[in-house]
Amino acid sequence: MPAARPRHSGLINRLSPASIAVPSRYLALSVSGQLPSPACPSRSLALLRRRAASIATFKASIRQQMEVESKSNHKSEHTKTGCNMKRNNEEKKTELAGQSATCSGQQHSKKRNRKEVAIFGNYRNYYGYRVGHDLDEDPRLKMMKREWFEGKDCLDIGCNSGLITIAVAKKFGCRSILGVDIDGARVEDANWTLRKVVRASTHKGNSKSERSADAELASSLGNNTTESLTDEKRDDSLKTDLLKIVSFQKGNFVQSWRPPENKCFHATFCLSVAKWIHLNWGDEGLITLFWRVWKLLLPGGIFILEPQPWSSYYNNRLVSETAATNYKNIQFSPEDFQDILLDKIGFRRVENITPREFGNKQGFDRPILAFWK
Repeated sequence: MPAARPRHSGLINRLSPASIAVPSRYLALSVSGQLPSPACPSRSLALLRRRAASIATFKASIRQQMEVESKSNHKSEHTKTGCNMKRNNEEKKTELAGQSATCSGQQHSKKRNRKEVAIFGNYRNYYGYRVGHDLDEDPRLKMMKREWFEGKDCLDIGCNSGLITIAVAKKFGCRSILGVDIDGARVEDANWTLRKVVRASTHKGNSKSERSADAELASSLGNNTTESLTDEKRDDSLKTDLLKIVSFQKGNFVQSWRPPENKCFHATFCLSVAKWIHLNWGDEGLITLFWRVWKLLLPGGIFILEPQPWSSYYNNRLVSETAATNYKNIQFSPEDFQDILLDKIGFRRVENITPREFGNKQGFDRPILAFWK
């Protein structure tokens, strides 16, 4: 660190011999005794000597004062530097504490966001929460029949992350299946899930060792096994075509969504969605749902409905002000849905296909009904 510049450096120059009232030549002469003889030589000489001594004393005092001030300034600069360093350290600690508090706040905000209520039932990975991430774990699939979907056009209302949509396509060989959800984020999740399943299926299907093992097993065990393996091969080829078969769209089915090219469907399912439509759009929204499903189904088509019990309505009545208001004004209970669909909408018959795990497996305490047009 460079030394502090003295504050009185200019004072030394102003106190140079040339600036003093008594010229320096007189000082020199006074020492040598060669001063011109005035009227009173002894008195003049004594006076000059006193003046010279006074000036020397004054100059020494000034120098001493300047040295003291210089040391004081240096000490002040050192103290100031120390204070600055201390203040910088304190500021850095404060900044780090602020960053830590910000991170903590962000983490708290993320936790709070995770606890935010999905007013349309659009929970992230809702089906995964109920049955896990394996597409084949959902017991509802076991109660569905291949002839309802194979080679047919299907519609999934409220598809969420697409697990059921993709599982139906893989298991039953749909010609096409479209998943619709009101939440664009869930539609993105569904497309991501679809790409992940296709990548995994393609990698598995390209295994040479598996193909050769299948061929050897078929030749050694006979026709029945060959037929079984043929079915497996058909399933494997289906996996690679999932991107062509399965698609997802964002849309509000009750209010604004329209099928592409006015398409109609052979099969439509609405699993654990009717309650959310009922809470958000009341009885009118529920009737609109049923009526639109009926219109979009081809003759002989099937509508698979999973209603939720009234207790579930009560548990979710406060997700929004709209839901709270509609809950108070709802006239139709889930027990009325079957009569409404048969007597008012026009479906001709119904079958209860509730899985055997009903009431035993968490998340599956709901009946499942199949209606035919």
